[in-house]
Amino acid sequence: MGHWDPGHERLLYFFLGLVIAFVLIRISVRLIRAKVRWWPGNVTPGGMHIHHVVFGVVAMMLGGVIGLALPDDAGDWRLWSAALFGVGTALVLDEFALILHLRDVYWTHAGRLSVDAVFLAVGVTGLLLLGAKPLDYGLLPDFGLPPHVAGVLIALIDLGFAVVALLKGKIWTGLLGLLLPPLAEIGAMRLARPNSPWARWRYRPGSWEQTTAIRREARYRQPLILAKIRFQEFISGRHDLPEAETTAGNNHENASEKAVTGQ
Repeated sequence: MGHWDPGHERLLYFFLGLVIAFVLIRISVRLIRAKVRWWPGNVTPGGMHIHHVVFGVVAMMLGGVIGLALPDDAGDWRLWSAALFGVGTALVLDEFALILHLRDVYWTHAGRLSVDAVFLAVGVTGLLLLGAKPLDYGLLPDFGLPPHVAGVLIALIDLGFAVVALLKGKIWTGLLGLLLPPLAEIGAMRLARPNSPWARWRYRPGSWEQTTAIRREARYRQPLILAKIRFQEFISGRHDLPEAETTAGNNHENASEKAVTGQ
């Protein structure tokens, strides 16, 4: 890997495992949804559907434990354990919405949260690979303070900007701003989104801030969100299944399980 240190090499293998596993699992679930005859389909021993998040948890556990147990000089094996951890992370995050809602919302609008989680993980890992350092501006003066004190002060400043950006409803800006501090600073200084905690706390009904925030949401942010959704659905498939249909499917699956177990 050239001049890269072992930590960056492991991160690269994790990144590759994450991206490749996400692409492959999305191809698989889209083939299953399309009911392609030659594709194996879901894993359903005894009629119970085992979601791929289960395999992801196992892969993460194996990859993490193997990586911790191996000696420092077991370079190649530690790289492959990082890749296995990345595969497990992709499988878990791809069903993040299921974990959050505790029901199968994979193809509903709520299921888009899983795709957002994967994209965020890919973005953060990619920035780390490119040399981004969490909570570090890198170009600010040290204010005449000892290096460790200046570093803590700069980190707290960046963290404060990121928290404000998150409270203003700018999730991507706030989280990625932990690695690229100017992003968090921009997000913290701009108007909050209309339904964000910051807007509810600080913008009076009918005020200039609330009116401008609503107008900007409709004019600029909504088209960007639609473009992001189209791009995500080009990769992951359309999340357009009605919530009621999913709930009914869950009830049917639970009834089937009770019939099999004799409950």
